Formats: sequence, C-alpha cells, structure tokens
Amino acid sequence: MVDTSSIKEHMPVVGSDGGHVGTVDHLDGQRIKLTKTDPDAGGHHHFIHLDSVADVAGGQVRLNRTTAQAKDEWATA
Repeated sequence: MVDTSSIKEHMPVVGSDGGHVGTVDHLDGQRIKLTKTDPDAGGHHHFIHLDSVADVAGGQVRLNRTTAQAKDEWATA
C-alpha cells in the first residue's frame, strides 16, 4: 500500500503508460478525488481508488493501470 501522506493536492496522476489521467484535488477516504477543472475531467470530479496507485514519485502519482484503463474505471460519485 502506498503512503497516502505523500499524495498532495495538484499532483498529476499518470497511467502506467505515462499518459495523463488527471490532477489530485484531495484524498476522499480510500479514493483520490481528481479536480474537475483538469482538461481531461469534462467538468466533473472523478475518483480513483487507492488500490490503483503503484507509487508516488517524482512529484506525481503513478497508477498500476494504463491511462485508458484508469479512465474506463474512474467513478464520478
């Protein structure tokens, strides 16, 4: 499990393929809430479960799934 204290507001979230998924708004329980103002968000907050996080390094949150998989799985509520 990733040290959640290392996940900070405005960090970019990237897929395992390096593609942009979103930007961290804040942690919401066991999920990362992404900003709705991110260009990929379509004006909605999206959520990524912490189980999807591979690591936090280099100022970004890297997921254990590709960008496309993450966007297919993200929740809006």
